[in-house]
Amino acid sequence: MDIVNIIVTLLSGLVGGNVAGAAAKDKSLGAIGNSIAGLVGGTLGTYIAQATDLLSQLQSGNMDLTALLGNIGVSGVGGAILTLIVGYLKKFLQK
Repeated sequence: MDIVNIIVTLLSGLVGGNVAGAAAKDKSLGAIGNSIAGLVGGTLGTYIAQATDLLSQLQSGNMDLTALLGNIGVSGVGGAILTLIVGYLKKFLQK
C-alpha cells in the first residue's frame, strides 16, 4: 500500500464516520469522536478487505479507478460501521 492509498483510506473512513454520526444523531459521538472512530474503522475495513483478498488490486500496487472506488467504499463503510457500533455501545453503557 502506498501513501495515496493510505490517504484515501483515512479520508474515506473519516467521511464515513461523520456521515454515520450525522445520520444517527442519537448514536453520534461528537465531531471528534465520529472522526476518530471513522479513521480507525476505515483502516480496519481496508485491512480486512485486503486480508480476505477483496481488494487484491491494492496489494499488487495497481491503482486504477476500480481499485480507488473499492478502497473508498470499503473505508467509508468501515468507518460508518465502527462509528455506529461505538455509538450503540456508548448509549447501552449509559443506561
